[in-house]
Amino acid sequence: MRNNFIVLTFSLLILISSEKGGFAMKITSPEFKHNEMIPQKFTCQGTDVSPTLDISDIPEGTKSLALIVDDPDAPIGNWDHWIVYNISPAISRIEEKSIPGDQAINDFGHKDWGGPCPPSGTHRYFFKLYALDTELKLTDSARKKDLERAMDGHILEKTQLIGLYKKF
Repeated sequence: MRNNFIVLTFSLLILISSEKGGFAMKITSPEFKHNEMIPQKFTCQGTDVSPTLDISDIPEGTKSLALIVDDPDAPIGNWDHWIVYNISPAISRIEEKSIPGDQAINDFGHKDWGGPCPPSGTHRYFFKLYALDTELKLTDSARKKDLERAMDGHILEKTQLIGLYKKF
């Protein structure tokens, strides 16, 4: 009975993965786990550098990746911390403190990583990764809304990693 269950489970996994063309795309970090605290190093209370991010199972046909890191818990509404696009789909790791593609302007007014720095309480930081069927052409003054408009109709798959942070 147990062996039948294992065979059935494995068969379902194969069926699901073959229907999607592989397993679902993932974004993880060796620095923190999903829904766990982001280390101080990557925040305004540390050296404020971007964390290492690992990417796997990018879907076939992906021409570029886009990454949006934002905080939906900000007092004035969603706060954009990092916006990167035209990331090569050939990479499997975005190294700490690296710039893996073209950057748009974040809500700090910069084209760079702006780490977590919540005014109060614990905030959630969404690392949203998009697989796109095209490379994007944006202006030098592009912001997240411009990226989202350009991505419309070109998203093959999306995944996310959530990190938490509370100032001490």
